[in-house]
Amino acid sequence: MSDAPDPDPWTEFARELGVRMLRARAEKKMSQEQVAHAAGLATFTYRKLEKGESNPGTAANPRLRTLVALSEVLDVPLDRLIPTPPKGLPPSR
Repeated sequence: MSDAPDPDPWTEFARELGVRMLRARAEKKMSQEQVAHAAGLATFTYRKLEKGESNPGTAANPRLRTLVALSEVLDVPLDRLIPTPPKGLPPSR
């Protein structure tokens, strides 16, 4: 048995969002820099979002405006970009 705590649902949710962004970007054959620039983000910020984090150890929590911009740039409907939240997801910190 492992003494490791259960993974934080927000962390898993943010990682899945990042995976979806990466897949959509690959389908569009765009670099991280191209997506970031087109969405009005710093490349560093976009890279962190694809990793599912905002700061080390902190799950990404992008603004709605950012998500809408990425949805448009990646040509992916918002409901396909954002994962289904797990049941009982605690509030973001």
